[in-house]
Amino acid sequence: MPDRILTSHAGSLPRPDSLISLNELRAAGEFTDEEAYRRELSAAVTDVVARQHEIGIDLVNDGEYGHSMGSRYDYGPWWTYVFQRLSGLELSQLDIGAIAQAKARPGQITLASFGERRDWQRFAEAYGDPSSGAALPNRAAVAPVCRGPISYQGQDAVQRDIADLKAALAAAGLADGFLNSVAPGSCARFGNEFYADDEEQLQACADAMREEYTAIIESGLGLQLDDPAIAENWDQINPAPTVEEYRRFTRLRIDALNHAIRGLPTERIRFHLCWGSWHGPHTTDIPMADIVDLMLEVNAGAYSFEAANVRHEHEWKVWRDVKLPDGKVILPGVVSHSTNVVEHPELVAERIIRFADGVGRENVVASTDCGLGGRVHPQIAWAKLDTLARGAQLATEALWA
Repeated sequence: MPDRILTSHAGSLPRPDSLISLNELRAAGEFTDEEAYRRELSAAVTDVVARQHEIGIDLVNDGEYGHSMGSRYDYGPWWTYVFQRLSGLELSQLDIGAIAQAKARPGQITLASFGERRDWQRFAEAYGDPSSGAALPNRAAVAPVCRGPISYQGQDAVQRDIADLKAALAAAGLADGFLNSVAPGSCARFGNEFYADDEEQLQACADAMREEYTAIIESGLGLQLDDPAIAENWDQINPAPTVEEYRRFTRLRIDALNHAIRGLPTERIRFHLCWGSWHGPHTTDIPMADIVDLMLEVNAGAYSFEAANVRHEHEWKVWRDVKLPDGKVILPGVVSHSTNVVEHPELVAERIIRFADGVGRENVVASTDCGLGGRVHPQIAWAKLDTLARGAQLATEALWA
């Protein structure tokens, strides 16, 4: 049992400019020296693990550096990395929402195109203004479409990520770390021109991604399953469904995930839920209270979720009524990716103490709302991790007084 508040984060950390440049050149086919790239990537992972450790982060990862990001501000690599690790996908300029509607059975819920989100329509001027801060940076003009059977082909890439993180942990004198992987419900949001329906495509993604999940667990590392779709899909269904309709739609994705991680040790698995990391108004987010029990149905040992941004901070009160299952841990966000303001350590401590009062101090790990890499300036991102560590220390002093 811990004798203090431990710290972690949601995954993505700022990439060094040299690695971003190489990723951009590789994507354009202008850099083909894979050995040189591997050396650069491995050195960058070693540095980012050491920096997390030095700043006071207890549960560290590779910063998601193995998920290629070709610009300083990019919210998508947590998902786009699988485009190269799964067979059967092609990038297309087709309307993904129209493809989904064409495949849907009568009465079946489908996801609209990204720009048809209800929040995006409500605040169309803000989202359409590239200088507003609400629009997504580097929003792609193309999207993946499934045109063949999905299978996993990322064996070399995941083994590279494992090797780089384990080497970095050893160099820092650390025994444990985690790697991020996208969960089936979020992974499967491709256009579908191959499978009978989106549920069949979801199951194909679950079967394929199980290979990555198993490889990470069998390496001895922890596995974080990133699944913003569980909350975020709500806003991308237009018109809005009833809460019960959405819960049925979402439970299919929970079931697919549990199928994909069947037999894997729950204590080595953490699950991340969020409402999407873009810096928009988020006025149409589904309340945490409507999905918290679904989140807890995931066979994981720890649950990470947004709790610091101003749209969701009040939802700490959910844990007054929700019983955290025995042996489980929560990783609430106590600093946010959604603002450049660096939270004061005393505020961070107050947020931690609220959750500790609800579920027990030994069941709380202080974390971030979402990944910081690609969402705020690197200098601000590292300042937020520093204030996270300082706030956890203040909370420890109060909770173990």
